[in-house]
Amino acid sequence: MTPSASHPGASLVAALAASLAAQVIETHISWVLLAGDEAWKIKKPVRLPFVDYGSLAARRHCCAEEVRLNQRLAPSLYLGVSRITGTALAPRIDGAGEAIEYAVRMRRFAVGALFSEQLAAGTLGPAQVDALAALLGDFHEQAPPATPDSGHGSPEGRRRVAFAALEGTGAVATAAELGRLRPWLGAQADTLDALWRERLRAGRVREGHGDLHLDNVVSLDGKVAAFDGIEFDPALRWIDVIDDLAFAVMDLAARGRRDFAFRLLDGWLARTGDHQGVEALRFAAVYRALVRAQVEQLRGPDRADAARRYVDAALSWTRPPAPALTITHGLPGSGKTFQSQRLLERTGAIRIRSDVERKRLAGLAMLEDSRAHGLHLYTADATRRTYAQLEARARALLAAGWPVILDAAFLRRDERAAARALAEELRVPFAILDCQAPPGVLRERLLARRGDASEAGVAVLERLEAVAEPLSPDEQSLRCESL
Repeated sequence: MTPSASHPGASLVAALAASLAAQVIETHISWVLLAGDEAWKIKKPVRLPFVDYGSLAARRHCCAEEVRLNQRLAPSLYLGVSRITGTALAPRIDGAGEAIEYAVRMRRFAVGALFSEQLAAGTLGPAQVDALAALLGDFHEQAPPATPDSGHGSPEGRRRVAFAALEGTGAVATAAELGRLRPWLGAQADTLDALWRERLRAGRVREGHGDLHLDNVVSLDGKVAAFDGIEFDPALRWIDVIDDLAFAVMDLAARGRRDFAFRLLDGWLARTGDHQGVEALRFAAVYRALVRAQVEQLRGPDRADAARRYVDAALSWTRPPAPALTITHGLPGSGKTFQSQRLLERTGAIRIRSDVERKRLAGLAMLEDSRAHGLHLYTADATRRTYAQLEARARALLAAGWPVILDAAFLRRDERAAARALAEELRVPFAILDCQAPPGVLRERLLARRGDASEAGVAVLERLEAVAEPLSPDEQSLRCESL
């Protein structure tokens, strides 16, 4: 592609591309030159409402910021900032003399490696989704938080950008659709105001990525990386972590893989424990869908179908499934986590795992070994505290309108009765996902278990077998089938 001659800097890019025998990809704010195993991203000297690359100093600063920020999630992809020297007609990469332009120097990745490309080709699998959940969960927990007086992540700002995104879709959304989304956004913003303020005070507004759609996620060297995070406007990356995650969740669902969307959310929640954030997820997903609709619309008439897809995605998040409570029932190794995983992917439910919460209450990460810390996680007191945690989190999510799965043994009738009472109190449907396996199979599974949050071994199994109380006839009527 030849750079558009209407842009200042186009002659330099054309000359540089010719000298490198590079392919040029042009966006509304940059040129990317692809040559061999490397790529160079040159920022256009533009001043737009959302970005100012008008001066050489500004472009240099933004190149340095882009490398700094993106090395957090794609360290092997971002190689540094290159100086472009020489003249506009005879430019050189990192040559002698004064810099006339700057470029982000990157490692080039293979065609087909983007998550969006893999999804279209049918090659994206659960393992890649799980790897992304782990990457983002750890990233969001380690990212620096904004101070409450920073101006970032305020309820007023969140309301403003959402409505701006909505108005930006006027050429693709119908008047009726806009008329439906406006009051929904307004009502949700009113409802979430106190929660947003609480999360800002609690440090859940952090320096994130800011643009986590699937065109910015790539499989690289057997791992997953996220690139092209927003460097030009701090307000677009200093956001609530649930808003950051919501982009990828929304995009998976918009592209037809709702199961992967909720698999990603589930894996991220296991890492972060940020179930409170789920209460704001629908608003965030609608906002992110509207942003993508606006971007696709601006890319030209040939992107009308993609823009329409994101408007439909925004509307879909305003029509959530009804809240319901499902609990699992079964001994260690009976397949509760496997079956609840399938259920959450099919129904869009939020799963809360006792194995993960048990460790979280002990101050451990989900895969940490409690024995290495001299802890005993399966005492009666630890179990009581774990079930209390499950109930508290389920209550908040059900009240916010989400279907919930509690993945725990629920071997005692009083534990099941407490869950059922919660569902009755909140007037939501209740079901039991009963998981069974022969004793020999249970032992085989536990002996073979590796890399799992559960530490229940054969000794725990034998202790629980002795005290398990089977489902009563009344409870049997509440069973839902394994999927």
